[in-house]
Amino acid sequence: MRRFLRENGLSLFFATLFALTIVAQSFAGQHQVNAELRDHGAAGVSWWDYVTSPDYWGAVMENWQSEFLQFTLFIGATIWLVQKGSNESKRLEDAGRESDEKQKVERHTVPGSPLWATGGLRTRVYENSLLLTMTTIFFATWLAQSLNNWRSFNEEQRAHSEATVSWGRYLLDPDFWEKTLQNWQSEFLAVGVMVVFTIFLRQRGSPESKPVGAPHDETATSG
Repeated sequence: MRRFLRENGLSLFFATLFALTIVAQSFAGQHQVNAELRDHGAAGVSWWDYVTSPDYWGAVMENWQSEFLQFTLFIGATIWLVQKGSNESKRLEDAGRESDEKQKVERHTVPGSPLWATGGLRTRVYENSLLLTMTTIFFATWLAQSLNNWRSFNEEQRAHSEATVSWGRYLLDPDFWEKTLQNWQSEFLAVGVMVVFTIFLRQRGSPESKPVGAPHDETATSG
């Protein structure tokens, strides 16, 4: 067990944080909604009713889809685009898809290489599997966000005796794009800042940083 925890510490750490924060978000959100309902003289909702509501899942999906958009674009952009001096970039001479030898595919596989790296159509799929998976999750969460926010929007319209709108019409509404773009811009800012900060700033022992004594123009080295 101790060995398992040590070898999987990073994923377990973030999985634990994720579980704790999403549960905490659900209780905080329920209390916020109930406070608003009490202010309007209405009965509160149970925790279960809240976590199965479009309000809750719309908020969750807004954050998830922006995170997966960030990863999708970063994975794709770093194939071809480089940043001199950044630890988040490949070396300048490695821009592009790189050679089979460098990627250890087909006849260049090594002991322990995944079976899907040995050539053929399955290698074409496997060599793009990370980007394909992240892209799929992004579109799935974006769709879930839009549907939940659309339901919430129409519930509010009905509460004010106003006309509801179709899902397609809601996708053109400023309400949807304001919620979407406020998350996208923060993700793009965070990635851009990380790319630039790793040129000049260091954190000893972190693979996200260059070695403390590395020159500022040294690219794609880990501490």
